[in-house]
Amino acid sequence: MQHMSTGERVLRGILIALALIFFLFPIFWIVLMSFQTNAQILRIPPSLFFSPTLENYTSLITGQLKTASGVLTLNFMQNLFNSFILSTASVALSLVLAVPAAYAFARYKFRFSEDIAFTLLSFKFAPPLLVLLPLTIYFQKIGLANTYFGLIWVYQLITLPLILWIVRGYFEDISPDIEHAYRIAGHSWAKTFFKISIPLARPGIAAAALLSFIFAWNNFVFALVLASADKQPVTVGALAFVTASGIQYGQIAAAAVISITPTLALALFAQRYLVEGLSLGAVKG
Repeated sequence: MQHMSTGERVLRGILIALALIFFLFPIFWIVLMSFQTNAQILRIPPSLFFSPTLENYTSLITGQLKTASGVLTLNFMQNLFNSFILSTASVALSLVLAVPAAYAFARYKFRFSEDIAFTLLSFKFAPPLLVLLPLTIYFQKIGLANTYFGLIWVYQLITLPLILWIVRGYFEDISPDIEHAYRIAGHSWAKTFFKISIPLARPGIAAAALLSFIFAWNNFVFALVLASADKQPVTVGALAFVTASGIQYGQIAAAAVISITPTLALALFAQRYLVEGLSLGAVKG
């Protein structure tokens, strides 16, 4: 194995440092903005030295935003709760539906199986505006407009295809001989699926669930059109910071920090499963 010279190691370190600065500096700047007032944020030139304030976070938690035109009532904490409910329920429902379907696509070849799988995947890449108009009309007629159930149903267009395709690739990498040996021992198909197939595919399932949760958490268009303020997630609730008296940059920054914290914590917690699931699921024997 060829060892790198000192110059190559230094160059590699510099390149890694530049990449980290490029990707992490916007997050660092958002965090700094969340502890500043609007006047401090908008001053020219900007400065890294300022007197920090917790007013932005206090406004979000209490729901009272002080502006030049008065006190504005916010629903940010409700929006945060909505994001948690919508994302968690959407991923949970997608796992129930997509994992057995992914196993079927991986193990059984039937007529039009590839066409059906590709059609399901195409839902993920279809423009949301393509389905929003008919969905709005149908939801109003059947009473699903502005409901958690209706939004969770629509979120399946985001989460279900992603879980289906990632988990399918992972099932395809698992040798069928392991399952056959378990079946020969006298166990049923259902027991084989739950005792053998799912445990072996657990890293891939965890990776797919994490990615789907992030996509669902970051969704904006569906909730903007199909829900009112009491059901909208944080991505839509952030529009409340654009007021007649101006844009509340500090509150927007604080809201961004709070809203990315759950997904960041989840990603760090499930990092091992994410790396293992995506790497093994991408290798074809």
